[in-house]
Amino acid sequence: MLYYSALSEPAINDIKYAFVERIGAECAASDVPFFLELVSYVDGLDGKSSEFARKKPELVSKGMAEFTKPQYRIDILKVGMPVNLAAVEGAPSPASEIVYSRKEAQQHFLNAAQQSTLPFIYLSEGVSNETFQFGLELAAESGAKFSGVLCGRATWKDGVAVYVEKGQAALDEWLNTVGTQNIENVNARLQAATPWHAIHPALKSGAQAK
Repeated sequence: MLYYSALSEPAINDIKYAFVERIGAECAASDVPFFLELVSYVDGLDGKSSEFARKKPELVSKGMAEFTKPQYRIDILKVGMPVNLAAVEGAPSPASEIVYSRKEAQQHFLNAAQQSTLPFIYLSEGVSNETFQFGLELAAESGAKFSGVLCGRATWKDGVAVYVEKGQAALDEWLNTVGTQNIENVNARLQAATPWHAIHPALKSGAQAK
């Protein structure tokens, strides 16, 4: 996981580039896949603010453009959605200020996706299950060729309060009902996903990378 902002000082980002490049070389030498998770930020801005929401499309797009470069030897990018979902017109739990229309949000999804030549998957970034489904709908409508998701809190975070307030048995029941439905909700939105191997074909046995 790398906190990355294209708006940071070059002296800061040069260190991050070298760090990621080294990890990529070590992964290649050890023959293990390299999944890089990018977390966007702007110094001095709250990640839930309207000001950050206006900058996030650029941050996500530039992060994907940078780390798709071959010198990093990354296999899969893990990225946040290129908009703050609460700030999109029609969001299930809207923010106090709407920053993007639905069409603008779709365009941001497509623009960011087009920056990467690598397979990439979306992170839920702690939003609710309903909001994450909304984001996946926008991605599908935009034509963004994402390859899946890696979502934790969007599926299980509401179960924490159940466990704290009612104990293990109640949590087990929640996981078997609501938790399971949360996973099924996300799975149902993945029909539009593009398999990673369609973007980054695996080598045939005995072949060597060029």
